Amino acid sequence: MKTADIAPFFATLKAANPMPVTELEYTSVFELLVAVLLSAQATDVSVNKATRKLFPVANTPQKILALGQEGLEGYIKTIGLYRSKARHLMQTCRMLVEQHGGQVPRSREALQALPGVGRKTANVVLNSAFGEATMAVDTHIFRLGNRTGLAPGKTPLEVEHQLLKRIPPEYLVDAHHWLILHGRYVCLARKPLCWQCAVAPYCDYTPKTPQPA
Repeated sequence: MKTADIAPFFATLKAANPMPVTELEYTSVFELLVAVLLSAQATDVSVNKATRKLFPVANTPQKILALGQEGLEGYIKTIGLYRSKARHLMQTCRMLVEQHGGQVPRSREALQALPGVGRKTANVVLNSAFGEATMAVDTHIFRLGNRTGLAPGKTPLEVEHQLLKRIPPEYLVDAHHWLILHGRYVCLARKPLCWQCAVAPYCDYTPKTPQPA
């Protein structure tokens, strides 16, 4: 994608959705951390379904620990890989209580030291909870970075660095939400809906998918 096309690409996405937010449901930084940790290789819809039952009962590290691992598994068993996620979440809650006074830390290093929290999860928390200009590269963003020519890269980290370098500063904080939502609903993996895509004029993808007859 030509550098000159990047600002209008994001201006168009912003015009359609001025205040983008994650589709995960949460009311605190800790709830966001839990939701993102549970969302690995699972849909936001499945996570929200589980956390709507979990959070009214346990929405702090101390309350999750009080449930015990089996108790926690009962709430999240509808989510893929729920056993390992429950184990990681229990370990994370223990660390939050013992090392951070029950609070979610604000540094990338401290976040990534938590079990089950990788770079992508840390980026989501830093961005959505603390308003930092981070780029959480999931499968949608990885696909869009390469398909549109916005940020080609062979690994998520390469795509992340390219995006941070190429996206104008005024769009950076919200960029990952716009790209995820665009990948989820318009620039689909198997067949992008190019005929109804507002940013198609700026995108390198060819040939564009024609409108079905």
